[in-house]
Amino acid sequence: MRILLVASAFNSLTQRVFAELGEHGHTVNVCLVGGHDDDVLRAAVRRDAPELILAPMLKSAIPRDVWSAHPCLIVHPGPAGDRGPAALDWAIHEGATRWGVTVLRADEVLDGGDVWAGADCPVPEIGKSDLYRNEVSDAALEAVLLAVTRFASGTYAPTPQHGPQWRVPDHTRPAHRQHLRRIDWANDPTDTVLRKLRAADSRPGVLDEFAGGEWYLHGGHAEDELRGAPGEVLAGRAGALCRATTDGAVWIPELRARGPAQVKLPARLALGDRLRGVPEVPAPLHLPEGRRTWSDIRYREDGPVGFLRFSFPSGAMDTTHCRRLLDAYRRACSRPTSVLVLGGGRDFFSNGIHLGVIEAAADPGRESWANIEAMDDLVEAVLTTTDRVVVAAVGGNAAAGGALLAMAADELWCRHGSILNPHYRLMGLYGSEYWTYTLPRRVGDAVAERLTRQALPVTAAGAQRLGLVDRVLPATPEEFGPEVARLARRMAAGSGAQARIAAKKSARERDEAAKPLSAYRAEELARMRRTFLDPNAPYHALRSAFVRKLPRK
Repeated sequence: MRILLVASAFNSLTQRVFAELGEHGHTVNVCLVGGHDDDVLRAAVRRDAPELILAPMLKSAIPRDVWSAHPCLIVHPGPAGDRGPAALDWAIHEGATRWGVTVLRADEVLDGGDVWAGADCPVPEIGKSDLYRNEVSDAALEAVLLAVTRFASGTYAPTPQHGPQWRVPDHTRPAHRQHLRRIDWANDPTDTVLRKLRAADSRPGVLDEFAGGEWYLHGGHAEDELRGAPGEVLAGRAGALCRATTDGAVWIPELRARGPAQVKLPARLALGDRLRGVPEVPAPLHLPEGRRTWSDIRYREDGPVGFLRFSFPSGAMDTTHCRRLLDAYRRACSRPTSVLVLGGGRDFFSNGIHLGVIEAAADPGRESWANIEAMDDLVEAVLTTTDRVVVAAVGGNAAAGGALLAMAADELWCRHGSILNPHYRLMGLYGSEYWTYTLPRRVGDAVAERLTRQALPVTAAGAQRLGLVDRVLPATPEEFGPEVARLARRMAAGSGAQARIAAKKSARERDEAAKPLSAYRAEELARMRRTFLDPNAPYHALRSAFVRKLPRK
């Protein structure tokens, strides 16, 4: 079928729906619309003549003249009967343990059209954006594929949300405003604070006033040792801040200043010198079982397998993140293991350099250069590890330099719901992280050129067929880490592990003799440097629009 996706942004779910429908043989085009772009949608409908219009993520209503003349299906991130613009916010706020996704026809009543499909999912104690990219995304794909199949059959009759056949109560809820999100530091216990933070972790954040300003708080993690007066800033760690609650404390990784087009940043960086005297508490690399605290890099061992897990907000890695992860990687490589698993968390693997920190820098061009050099150092360390097998375990999405970091490993394992974007073109960059070596090595020159030129998302299954990915795990987000651990232990126990390590070392030596890694790096960085230091390069405007959530010009 010819399907037109209409969306407010080409976000993770829109990308996944786009890629999955394409793999199912449909011809899919995308129309991105803002709040007042009805004519843009009308023009796309005339141009593409779609048999079906599908909205995976839409913040505005489809105009009546479009939905009345064309079949339009809306993906609503809530179960049947749920209506309103803040479904996931309310689900987390009210402590739901299960939730759902409904695909329904656009109608006069918002979220009130005939239901074509639905799927449910668990709601673990995680942030809204993590939930949306993983459990909700899985449920949405299940419901979308079922709805499209039913529509294509021409025989399925959707269920109206009224009449004797409809027994689900209408539960229409308003937007989730800041007065509901506000943290009462003097009275709210840790669990309440965490629930409020998790319900707003990506957007809009929880508005709060402290340190002489108004800030949106993003992200929240429990702390079980530090204590202080409720609301007091107790410590910093790796860019995050720890604040006391009535019965404990929480870590808040990011802040965004109140005001138009402000950039979300690591909390301590956002505050600058406003909190002088707040102690920096080292991030523990090893955590004992049952400890509740926040650390973005962790290491553990299970016999001959080392597990180096990292999780940076939104998958962005600034210069300091890269250097800290490189230090942890080198320490992991000093251990007597034969298999090292890099990643393995349930959300983002990495999205490469930190565009927000770069945007906020006094000299964004020079900070871009420092960041890409630090990423290259990290990738080089992975590529030159020849005394053990390195596995990149991608539980969520990976893009740009983060995707290339994963491809530097000997094996790349993905959860089935992961989306890869192994390119930089949409940000106006040529790219680095040794992509001119690793990408052709995996897929060949022709496919590498096509992937970087087309700049389209690739599903885990599609990436495996191309050779980008070595193994796809059909696991839930919560099952992914344990399944990776099981497979890594089996790999380490296998009889061929040492032979593989020896073969890997020989292959690296042959490749180095043919063309040194330093040559690939120098060629890539020569092009990147010109872009970074040219104030008129498109990269700077594209980066600014992206991090400030502004329309691209």
